[in-house]
Amino acid sequence: MAEPAAPQHGGRALRRAPLAVALALALAALAWLLAAHALWQSSVPAGLRLPHVAAGSLFDAHYLASSRSYELLLDIVGVLAELAVLAVLWIYARRGAVLMRESAAGPLGTGMLLGMLGFAFVWLVEVPFRLVAVWWERRHGVSHAGYVETVLSSFLALGGTFVFVSFALLVAMGLARITRRWWWLLAAPVFAALALLSVYVSPYLVPNTHALKDPVTKGEVAALARRERVPGTSAEVQDVRRFTTAPNAESVGFGPTRRVILWDTLLDGRFDRSEVRVVIAHELGHITHGHLLKRVAWLMLFLLPATALVALATARRGGLGRPEAVPLALLVFVALQLVAAPLMNVVLRRDEAEADWSALRATDDPQSARTLFVNLARTSHADPDPPAWSYVLFATHPSIVQRVAMADAWQQGAR
Repeated sequence: MAEPAAPQHGGRALRRAPLAVALALALAALAWLLAAHALWQSSVPAGLRLPHVAAGSLFDAHYLASSRSYELLLDIVGVLAELAVLAVLWIYARRGAVLMRESAAGPLGTGMLLGMLGFAFVWLVEVPFRLVAVWWERRHGVSHAGYVETVLSSFLALGGTFVFVSFALLVAMGLARITRRWWWLLAAPVFAALALLSVYVSPYLVPNTHALKDPVTKGEVAALARRERVPGTSAEVQDVRRFTTAPNAESVGFGPTRRVILWDTLLDGRFDRSEVRVVIAHELGHITHGHLLKRVAWLMLFLLPATALVALATARRGGLGRPEAVPLALLVFVALQLVAAPLMNVVLRRDEAEADWSALRATDDPQSARTLFVNLARTSHADPDPPAWSYVLFATHPSIVQRVAMADAWQQGAR
């Protein structure tokens, strides 16, 4: 007697499941690409052609040779530091789980302890490279930081890293224990929301700041802020000359907390008022175009696939809900960050170019922009035209020759 045939509806459901997953992934990928396309938009004219600017036309041969050797060593130290971090995390991912046998803190507490221990190893392995960089910067007159001071400050900063890592693992592991393999769908927006909060409160966390006192510069800040459609944006000064001679500025916060931070090394007389005015307009340009908020959005786009890959990698160790998976999760996440860094640099360079363009529109002073960029290179001992590999791996700004070329394009009538 023949056996009864098995019901067919179960087989059809099983066949539909991969199709549904594939369709969901395709829709998610499309949404990701559309979001990235929206964030990629820039006010810099799409067809803008920059004139060729030779580094030798801006700097003498001695400076070019000195700046290239200066940045070359820093770049090599940076690459070696990243390789050392990956090596120590790889070893920790293979052997670190045995340390959990000594913990009685429960799964979440043990996971957080393993996370803090992993970053303590990272700190230890980074210290020698940090000291070499400080020695090289001191030798070229860019840094005043002492070696003991450098180690102590980085050690104190480790406490903040521990707090962040512990909280991140508490969230991720807690979600993983509740939702199993889908924790990353909830964790990514939570982390992005925390990053948004961090941007909002960041002006209150910048150390050694005081109000801008020079009435002329204060008036220029107010006038430029109105011109760039961010009226009411204020400026503060950060005292950094004890640590460095390099000049800098940054925009921080958003909404009611937005402001411009000018380093006191920018206001020490090495830059004239018109050059400082371009810097202020540049930083206000970041605020005008919402670059800090865009970076949170880019972070969200990175976190979604990154946390999904962490979930996939840790699945063979029982998922991130189990503490023994934490060392592997750290390795995968840090490796993904390093791989994604050159891509993020492309985004940052595009934002900086848009801020430069915004400053040119606000000041209509390409000559001051040109001299500013040259002086920024000289006072920071920066290579004005770094080699391609260094530019791809480390450059968060367009090169000096590219920034001068944009000022020249504006002067030639590009709008």
